[in-house]
Amino acid sequence: MSAQGQTHPIGLYLKIWGLLFVLSAMSYMVDYLHFQGLLRWGLIITFMLLKAGLIVAVFMHMAWERMALVYAILVPPLALLVLVGLMWAEADHTFLTRLLFFR
Repeated sequence: MSAQGQTHPIGLYLKIWGLLFVLSAMSYMVDYLHFQGLLRWGLIITFMLLKAGLIVAVFMHMAWERMALVYAILVPPLALLVLVGLMWAEADHTFLTRLLFFR
């Protein structure tokens, strides 16, 4: 067995680079086509998360790591997103309650 590290074919990196280029172009097209509202932000966030996921998986070699390490890195940000969502829901509830009772 060789003492060398993992090597991946250059074609994989070129394909990911091309996919990142396409996703970036699609992200710019959202503004170019003047999408508005939730559709605009939904598309921008979707393209952003796809690009970040590709970068983490391939260029940071997370696709080839043990599942425990993947969970250790990905679960905390996901938990934070869940907590932000709960705070958002509570903020809406508090705002609507204040509108209702403090007129």
